[in-house]
Amino acid sequence: MPIVMEMVWRGFTPEQYDAARKLINLEGDPPTGAMYHVVSFSGQGIHVTDVWESAEAFQRFVDTRLMPGIQQLGIQGQPQIEIRPTHAIFAPAYAPTGRQR
Repeated sequence: MPIVMEMVWRGFTPEQYDAARKLINLEGDPPTGAMYHVVSFSGQGIHVTDVWESAEAFQRFVDTRLMPGIQQLGIQGQPQIEIRPTHAIFAPAYAPTGRQR
């Protein structure tokens, strides 16, 4: 079952996100199980909302790509993460590539 992951990381800057995104190569090598990724910033830091095929797929990404990249860049702190099962997904402007869900 797909899950929604919401992350808030206080103090995480747009520059740090851009560096991490480039290092992790999200667009060039999309993580297995990733379905949707949205990022915004507030005065507090970064806000990320993702949809993943499963919590296990998200955790695999965190363990094998995200946190090693964050550590390589020397970014400090820890995010607050909440994971919930999806109830419905509606993205009328989104045209998925690859296998249909």
